[in-house]
Amino acid sequence: MAHRLLTAGIRHWVQLPVTGRIAVIYLLARLVTTSFFVLAASLSTPSSRFGMQPGLGDYVLGWDAQWYWWVAENGYPSTLPTIDTGAVAENAWAFMPVYAFVAKAAGFSNWGAGALLISLVAGFLACLALHRLLRDRIGGTAAMWAVAFFACGPLAALFQVGYAEVLFVLLLLVALDLVARHRYGLLYLVVPVMGFTRPGILAFALFLGLHGIMRWRRRRDDPLPTRHIVHIVALGALTTVVGFSWQVIAAVVTGEPGAYLQTELAWRRNWIDDPPADFLPFDGFVRGAQFWASQWGLADWLGVAALGVLVVGAALLLLRSPSVRKLGPDVRLWSASYLLYLLAVFFPQSSTLRLLMPLTPLWGALAVPRSRLYRWGLLLACLIGQWLWIYSMYGLAQTFWQVP
Repeated sequence: MAHRLLTAGIRHWVQLPVTGRIAVIYLLARLVTTSFFVLAASLSTPSSRFGMQPGLGDYVLGWDAQWYWWVAENGYPSTLPTIDTGAVAENAWAFMPVYAFVAKAAGFSNWGAGALLISLVAGFLACLALHRLLRDRIGGTAAMWAVAFFACGPLAALFQVGYAEVLFVLLLLVALDLVARHRYGLLYLVVPVMGFTRPGILAFALFLGLHGIMRWRRRRDDPLPTRHIVHIVALGALTTVVGFSWQVIAAVVTGEPGAYLQTELAWRRNWIDDPPADFLPFDGFVRGAQFWASQWGLADWLGVAALGVLVVGAALLLLRSPSVRKLGPDVRLWSASYLLYLLAVFFPQSSTLRLLMPLTPLWGALAVPRSRLYRWGLLLACLIGQWLWIYSMYGLAQTFWQVP
């Protein structure tokens, strides 16, 4: 009887269209995430920033979601707030406008409901886009497993809270697929929206440059028409302009040339006592490596050395790993571009894992091995990681050490 039911279930599953299978996986994943949120709420203590027995709505509006809500309701300050020393304080200029205002439009008078709706819908569409990006590279079955890992992964809570990451990843996956298929025209619409959703568009500008170089080198095997050259150059220029435009807008509105970068640097004061007065590329990661070395009682140089090993290891993985190579050169070039971007601009802290979400296509590399035991084991690890992240960032939520 059980065998007959199992056989029938497998037959029905196989007969479902791809969109239907992804919908089932996504729905089940969201139910699991919801149960994790409910459990985290039941374990919340008075020392948590959410207090005792918070509701799911409190989590939707928690942490950085408050900033997006503020932007939607109040816009951006024309005068930068400052702290007692005169340094720029944390403020709304660190948060891009697209997600904030789209959520407001979707929720009408209830921004939180709109944010939840946008995150949920964008998450489902991102799963569809991920499968489309990967299926021709690693096969339909492995691509479906990649979708499952993505939907159930350690960062799956972001599908159900007021953060812009999932919308950005949706736009990114669409953009990567368009580039890989050489359908450059639609990118003129996608790039500006992506650039004003969250930081990271400058990494895409670097990726387009590397993509153009790759196509030029392979032009004998993969013809490179003049119109494609024009598109790649024009899109690279557009992406670069979009990438720096938010800094220009912030400077014009506030009258402060370094308004955006000073705002971003304000968050580093949560971690180090003497953040730099001006932004310097790669300085954040070096200082972060030194900071974490000091927390563990190690010499500063050991932290920097560990960072170097991490960077070299990531580079070798992207260049040499057979599983990563199967994803194709565009996914690898994007991953390398984004990691280099993070090294240049980010201070490593508790949000580091969340900021790795744009590397979502790499789930495909983890889905390549065909062992059933491996795949189910990795899915279980994803769920365990998701619970630990939700419990730490939302259940405990006690200090800046636990900022998602």
